[in-house]
Amino acid sequence: MIRHKFLGKLMTTGLLLAGTTVFAQTKKAAPFDATRLKTSWEVGENNYQGKANFLSTFTFVNTSDKPFPAKGWELYFNFVRTVKDGVLPGNVKVEGVNGDLYRITPTADFAGIKPGDSLKLGIVGDAWAVNFTDAPAGLYLVWDDQKETGLPIKDYTIRPSTTAKQLMRYPGDKTAVITPTDIFKQNAAIKDIPASQLPLIFPTPVSVTASGGTLVLDAPPVIKTDAGLEATGKFLENEMTTLLGKRAPGKKTVTFQLDKNLAANAYTLKVTPEGATITAGSDEGAFYAVQSLKSLIAPAAWSAVQKSVTIPGVQVSDHPRFNYRAFMIDVARNYHNKRDLLRILDVMALYKLNVLHYHFSDDEGWRLEIPSLPELTKVGAKRGHSTDWKNMLPPSYGSGPDTSNAAGSGYLTRADFIEVLRYATERHIRVLPEIETPGHARAAVKSMESRYYRLKAAGKDKEAAEYLLTDLEDKSEYRSVQNWNDNVMNVALPSTYRFLEKVVDELQSMYKEAGAPLTTVHMGGDEVPHGVFEKSPACLALMQQDKSLKNVNDLWYYYYRKVNDLLKARGLETAGWEEAGMRKTTIDGEGASIPNPDFANDNFQLNVWNNVIGGGQEDLSYRLANAGYKIILSGVSNFYFDMAAMKSFDEPGFYWGGFVDVDKPFYFIPFDYYKNSKVDGRGNPVTPAMFVGKDRLTGFGQSNIRGLQGLLWSETVTTSDRMEYMMLPKLLGLAERAWAQDPAWATEKDTAKADAMYAQAWSVFSNVMGKREMPRLDHYNGGYNWRIPTAGVSVDEGTVKVNVQMPGLVIRYTTNGEEPTLKSPVYNGPIQAGGKVVKVRVFNTRGRSSRTTTVKVPQPSAQLKNNRN
Repeated sequence: MIRHKFLGKLMTTGLLLAGTTVFAQTKKAAPFDATRLKTSWEVGENNYQGKANFLSTFTFVNTSDKPFPAKGWELYFNFVRTVKDGVLPGNVKVEGVNGDLYRITPTADFAGIKPGDSLKLGIVGDAWAVNFTDAPAGLYLVWDDQKETGLPIKDYTIRPSTTAKQLMRYPGDKTAVITPTDIFKQNAAIKDIPASQLPLIFPTPVSVTASGGTLVLDAPPVIKTDAGLEATGKFLENEMTTLLGKRAPGKKTVTFQLDKNLAANAYTLKVTPEGATITAGSDEGAFYAVQSLKSLIAPAAWSAVQKSVTIPGVQVSDHPRFNYRAFMIDVARNYHNKRDLLRILDVMALYKLNVLHYHFSDDEGWRLEIPSLPELTKVGAKRGHSTDWKNMLPPSYGSGPDTSNAAGSGYLTRADFIEVLRYATERHIRVLPEIETPGHARAAVKSMESRYYRLKAAGKDKEAAEYLLTDLEDKSEYRSVQNWNDNVMNVALPSTYRFLEKVVDELQSMYKEAGAPLTTVHMGGDEVPHGVFEKSPACLALMQQDKSLKNVNDLWYYYYRKVNDLLKARGLETAGWEEAGMRKTTIDGEGASIPNPDFANDNFQLNVWNNVIGGGQEDLSYRLANAGYKIILSGVSNFYFDMAAMKSFDEPGFYWGGFVDVDKPFYFIPFDYYKNSKVDGRGNPVTPAMFVGKDRLTGFGQSNIRGLQGLLWSETVTTSDRMEYMMLPKLLGLAERAWAQDPAWATEKDTAKADAMYAQAWSVFSNVMGKREMPRLDHYNGGYNWRIPTAGVSVDEGTVKVNVQMPGLVIRYTTNGEEPTLKSPVYNGPIQAGGKVVKVRVFNTRGRSSRTTTVKVPQPSAQLKNNRN
């Protein structure tokens, strides 16, 4: 999702380059060797001709000794920016195919490209482009006499943007990019706190007291459990085996006691030199106690099997602030496999998150096997090149022409999903499945059309129409935010509801077989485009038949009543995106949206994503909660982990909702996020005046805030490493805010005091990340590819000072122009480097590093030289 409204207009998105792809040899020799077409792309300028668009340029260089043909070819690429169809200088035509797929073809006047010659094509796109993931991706050639074969352009380079006109999005843009000096200033207030003075457990428990002494385990402990806590006892046994190896239990004991007077998710933990005692209200609470026990163990212990581990003596009493602590992974836009999901579940469990929102369907992919509807994965889980795309989906987000591309094609089998569900349930994590409806549904829509035509051809007319999602006579014209013109389920067709019943029934069957809880199904509901249904005979007939449907907008409420009833009949509750709880109306003659009273008192759960600061909907979460909806705070400004961490050409991700680093989820105040909003979506400072007139959260509304959710949309996330880079450490900010009680700085009324208290809390959190949690994630579960922050650098009269967001990480530097390595000097204080080029990298405990920060240091002034002499 964009999520979203702004993506097609004023906000930005981006893509990754498709990986190298191997294709079978075609039977007929191609007219030209595609590997000899050297291609590059660069931004020319943003705010092109004073408008909200940008000019970028493709350069094609013919490195062959043969001419590139003047005709007989098509070149395809993905580019989420809207590009106007038309003939470009150079006599080639560019046109949109569907979604983010574009095609370039030669006109009759195109002369080809001579050997050694080049062709430059300037393309104007909407909005702007800033970082490398904004570039077009997945370029491939198709020859007219080999229409079914796409040949990838492998020699493709994105040229860095370096000038102001390339990097400034619009007049008044706050800054071209974040500089090393900016980062230094951001980090300057972070104190370096000795590890011995840091909190012992993360996320912050309700209370923890160091009781003295240590528990030394030189063998796995004896584990004793009350009835009902055996599962977590076994989990701890396995964790201890990972740490200490397979050896006979030692003399120390960990005892699990059940106390029904405690809440189900509450626990106490007592560690003494003799052992540990965990008291919990249920197996869930006991599981959280085990995570706290693990948090007490030194991070390096996870690097290999240990001879012994030492655990400090503590007394802990704890329970979560919110019962709903969620993370969403989008596997539809780009696929993430079972291994990725299990690794996500492991890190969620470590930080006590308890809901995995599984976004498995969207326009660009359906990623879960439904055995009775095989086309959903045979067609809807496969992307590649085709002449008509009737039996697969077109390339999206740079997935290229090859159907075996791991990011574009793939799905979980029924057995795989059951395995994931069991794995999650063992870790007290619920999996919330999302069926995107009625918009964002192209993968399902086209899969069921394929089924229809297959059965129709076999003479099975009734069976063909059973699960059809398309009114085949519909002449409605629309474009979704992502530029699809055929991605919406038709809400007037009975077959649409038969389809949803079939999918939900099969989901319930999987959860039942896995022994996993399923109480709610997320039914999407966002970004249904304007113009849909208007010329659908099925919709017009339904409106004639049902007099409560006064206009096309009313079909929306009709649909969600049907969906809600469908789920309630199966003992399930409905979840959706915020639009599912909104009603269109007018206020003073102007179009407006208000909370829809139809579902407000029906345990209808909404993820509210649209809180772009400065966008006008900052209070939407609170308005819907005040109206009675059950709200999961999922706002882009703080919790969209696909947003780039900062404004830099080299930093991946979107930024239409602002830049989101780990501080954004950390400083979020759930019941008054106006108070601690620091910058708007464009990076400009926020003042209290921005929120004047905005609805505030009432006491009743507070009771309807179920929890928080971080979200990772995958348009720019094509690999496992990129997934973990975007998730971490942002996930830790989410975990702290979802688990820990409201911090004192959130409720302090004196602004100056609150700011000072926050600065101290941020220092503590930054040190916990740098000295405990990120080193733990270097080793835990084989190690995670978390984002290592780039260094901040300050230069003054030839003196270089360096700092880092997370004290404890090692900074190394060079002054001879070479890249810093593990053999380079460690930064321990100011460097005298006048007239030199200083390069700096931040290293983790396993030798992985941040990007290099390069600073050219001027010579100090003559007076300063004399003073030093």
